Amino acid sequence: MKQETALNILKSGKNVFITGSAGTGKTYLLNQYIQYLKERRIYPTIVAPTGISASHLKGQTIHSFFALGIRDTVVDNAYIGKLLEKKYLINRFSKLQLLIIDEVSMVSPEIFDSMDKILRAFKNSSEPFGGVQVVISGDFFQLPPVSKEFKEKRFAWQSPAWKELDLKSCYLQEKFRQDDNRLVQILDEIRLGSVSESSHALLESCFYKKLNSKFNPTKLYTHNVDVDRINLEELNKLKGKPYTFKYSSNGSEKNIEKIFKTALVLEELTLKKGAIVIFIKNNTEKKYVNGTTGVVIGFDGETPIVQTTSGKKIRVLTEDWTIENDKGKTIATVSQIPLRLAWAITIHKSQGMTLDSAQIDLSKTFEVGQGYVALSRLKSIDGLRLMGINEMALRVEPLTLRIDEPIKKASLKATKEIESYSKKELKKSHSNYIKSLGGLLSLVLIEEERKLLRTGK
Repeated sequence: MKQETALNILKSGKNVFITGSAGTGKTYLLNQYIQYLKERRIYPTIVAPTGISASHLKGQTIHSFFALGIRDTVVDNAYIGKLLEKKYLINRFSKLQLLIIDEVSMVSPEIFDSMDKILRAFKNSSEPFGGVQVVISGDFFQLPPVSKEFKEKRFAWQSPAWKELDLKSCYLQEKFRQDDNRLVQILDEIRLGSVSESSHALLESCFYKKLNSKFNPTKLYTHNVDVDRINLEELNKLKGKPYTFKYSSNGSEKNIEKIFKTALVLEELTLKKGAIVIFIKNNTEKKYVNGTTGVVIGFDGETPIVQTTSGKKIRVLTEDWTIENDKGKTIATVSQIPLRLAWAITIHKSQGMTLDSAQIDLSKTFEVGQGYVALSRLKSIDGLRLMGINEMALRVEPLTLRIDEPIKKASLKATKEIESYSKKELKKSHSNYIKSLGGLLSLVLIEEERKLLRTGK
């Protein structure tokens, strides 16, 4: 399915599941949809299973929004009864009209069912998710839910609530990240559960390959302990003067803490000339994205100057990470230099990034999907240097293989349905949807709102 088709389905107010391989623009599509809604004064609630995944769309964690604490089991009636006594939750859920759930591959069926049960209770409705419109995004070939024990049912799509939502599937297939057919073939074969001999040979040719790069590209590891050790060791090797950047903030302590839990931004960042760094924010004006790598070539006063892998020199100024309330107003801000040390990062933290080149160690892969996520960060196989690989690295979950084809067929059906609409019918469908949510229909008012959003007011 093309992005334009998927956006038309989203604008029609259906419950939707957006999926597709890595690099097909799932997050980009959601951002377009969210922008469309905000311009009409409709403010969706965006949640994701982890802080890092939530930060991609300026959302919050599922556990935080649904007041789940640290539980990973389905909530019972007694727990829901306690939640129903809390005024702030009554206020929160009474306003909820549209829920966007991102990175659903990491959401367990227990957590998915808990969201459903809580919303049914607060909305006093027997409809799935209490009648709230639900938009879900993610790729089940990527990182699965964390589990300490074996479970027969481990994915959100195995939840009874998933089936009841009657989701329209949008399987995006046009790739925007990869421009190398050889890498695309490897990734597609991993998704099919059968990597060919020629692809294995191509990966083997990348073992300790010398990369055409001005500096050592980022290393991706499966474990935090390797990442922390390497970054500290490499920074200490540099002899220059250290520059330390501390964050500034505005808002309540509780909300500031949320930002640090849900984003890659650091409270304190120490850099030296020669440090390998990675950008952790998107900035179209300065032409860097979350995942752009480079080296610190100096400082202008206290401002770091980074030369990216493409040769572009960037004077790196502070960026803002924010939390918005239900009406889209900013209630907390953290300002900091949008960089992290990047001699090494974890595969988990790399999800959502686009890398020109990387040195990847898959020798300690312990979970299906890790190899796929790591390799799919790259634009081309030319940018890959493998440092190790084990049997688990190229595996995918058999259950995911089983449902992939039915999802594709459902997406084809949804495409045919939306394309059967005339332009007039489609426009009416979009207008009715905005009207049902109490949004703006006047083109003049929409344009005014668009201008306000651009200025951040």
